[in-house]
Amino acid sequence: MSEHIAVLAGGLSLEREVSLRSGGRIADALDSLGHQVDLLDLDNTLVSSLMEGSYDVVVLALHGRAGEDGTVQGLLELLGIPYTGPEATASALAWDKAICKGVLARGGIPTPAWTTVSSDVIRDLGGAPALPRLVERLGLPLVVKPAQGGAFMGVRFVDDAARLSDALMAAFSYHDVVLAEQFVEGTEVAITVLDGEPLPAVEIEPKGQRYDFAARYTHGATDFYVPARLADRVRARAEEVVMQAWDLTGCRHIARADLIIDEDGEPWILELDTCPGMTETSLVPMAAEAAGLSFPKLCDRMVALARHG
Repeated sequence: MSEHIAVLAGGLSLEREVSLRSGGRIADALDSLGHQVDLLDLDNTLVSSLMEGSYDVVVLALHGRAGEDGTVQGLLELLGIPYTGPEATASALAWDKAICKGVLARGGIPTPAWTTVSSDVIRDLGGAPALPRLVERLGLPLVVKPAQGGAFMGVRFVDDAARLSDALMAAFSYHDVVLAEQFVEGTEVAITVLDGEPLPAVEIEPKGQRYDFAARYTHGATDFYVPARLADRVRARAEEVVMQAWDLTGCRHIARADLIIDEDGEPWILELDTCPGMTETSLVPMAAEAAGLSFPKLCDRMVALARHG
């Protein structure tokens, strides 16, 4: 059945270009299936466009602030327009990595140990002398990342305590709360959940030392294996943990979990992505294809899920 669909992409976040690529690809896929598709940006005409457009469904291809933090989701709920992906509350929860990790940990879901640091503590409360405690508590190496944001922006791996301050300052340039997280050695894996069912896991093997911004966005810098090269027991445990996180945070339709599988085969959830990328090199389309779902069919399935709540 042909639908009138708005694909939301772009916005003003630092991830605008990736979002536009995701949105354009989704729009093309849905158009190829006979849907009437409009590609909309997040600007000051958005609300009027949505109210006047008589859209059956909105497909979210947004990355970064406003698109993933529950803002647009709340707007669409106010307007009564069905949309793809988790609802506003689940989106806001997953968007803040520190809060999400706290919820996961309270639910007994394994996530690496962490501590948050606010720029207010450093600037207004004289907190700089306490920073060495991060290394004492979490050990080295550790990972420093903005508490909000995606695409590996502002993420630093700290192997030397002398570099901790620089890593924190870099992360503070993206958000005023920063996460210092214990580094878990192991295999990087991403598991997408579609309508409550895990798709084949994607194993991520950077050709350099670590999977960072350069490894993610430099062509040929990373090898991907779908399905991931995991023993059945390990795969089943990873899927179990991801589904627990899906249920606990109230996700729906589609979301992706990023994990580390440690040397003992135990999974550790790093974060949840409630509006994952859909570009030619994104992880979700890889997983869907391995499950026998072409990209147009994946997009069509997302539309159907939104239409049915």
